[in-house]
Amino acid sequence: MAASASFDAPRTLRRWRFVRKHPTLILGAILLLAVALLALAAPALATHDPQDIDPVARLQPPSAEHHFGTDALGRDVYSRAVFGGRVSLAVGLSVALLSTAIGVVLGLTAGFVRWADGLVMRVMDGLMAIPGILLAIALMSLTRASLLTVIVAITVPEVPRVVRLVRSLALTLREQLFVEAAHAIGTRLPLILWRHVLPNMTAPLVVQATFIAASAVLIESALSFLGVGVPAQIPSWGNMMAEGRNFVAVAFHIILFPGILLALTVLAINLLGDGLRDALDPRLARQL
Repeated sequence: MAASASFDAPRTLRRWRFVRKHPTLILGAILLLAVALLALAAPALATHDPQDIDPVARLQPPSAEHHFGTDALGRDVYSRAVFGGRVSLAVGLSVALLSTAIGVVLGLTAGFVRWADGLVMRVMDGLMAIPGILLAIALMSLTRASLLTVIVAITVPEVPRVVRLVRSLALTLREQLFVEAAHAIGTRLPLILWRHVLPNMTAPLVVQATFIAASAVLIESALSFLGVGVPAQIPSWGNMMAEGRNFVAVAFHIILFPGILLALTVLAINLLGDGLRDALDPRLARQL
C-alpha cells in the first residue's frame, strides 16, 4: 500500500500542476461537458413536450411549473431550451469534423501536389472573399431548410480556413529531413502523409477545430434568428430568440435563457480552444 501511494504521488502532483498551468482548458472542458450532458439528457430533464402549445399559458413568467416561463404559443421555454442545445452542439461538432476532414484533404493536395496548388488556393481565395454568414445565407436560399443543409451551408465557408492552415504546415513539413528521407527510400506519398505529416499537424488542427465549432454554433443561431436556419418547428436557441424578439418588452425571458445558454456554450468552446493551444504548445509543455 505504501509503495502504491508513493507511486501515485508524482502522478497526482503532475495532474495538479497541469490543472494549475491550464485553468482555461479545465474550465472550458467542464462548461462544455455540462452543456453536452444537459442536451443529451434533454428527454429526461424536460418537464413538458417542447412542441406542446397551450394558448391559455402564453407569455407566462418563470414559475414552478414553467421554470423559464412560456413563449407566445404557450410552449415551455425551459424544455425548448434544453432540447435546443442538441441542435447547436450537433451543428458545431458536425461542421468542425466535416470542415477539418475536407480541409485536410485539400490542404495536403495543395501542399504536396504542385500542379494542384494554384487551382485549390484560387478556389479557396474566392470563397474567403465572401463573408461566411452571407455565403451560408446564399446557400440556404438555394436549398430546403433542414438540419443537414444548415450543416453543409456553414461547412463550406469554414473549409478555406482549414485548407490555408494545412497547406502552410505542409509546405514547411515537406522540406523536413525526415520527409525527404522517406521520399529517398521510396516510401509512397500516402504513407508519408499518414505516418510523418499528419501526426505533426494534429495539435494545430485540434485547436482550429474548436474555434470552427464555436463559430458554427453562432452562425447556426444567426441563421435561425434570420429565419433561414433549421425549420421553425425544431427547437433551437436561434429559433427561440427569433420568436421572442417581438415580445421582448413584455416577456424578455423568451430570449434571456436561450441567449445565456448560447453564450455559455460559445464561451466554453473558446476557453477549451485557448487551453488546448497552450497545452499543446511544446515550448510550454517543457515548462510543466
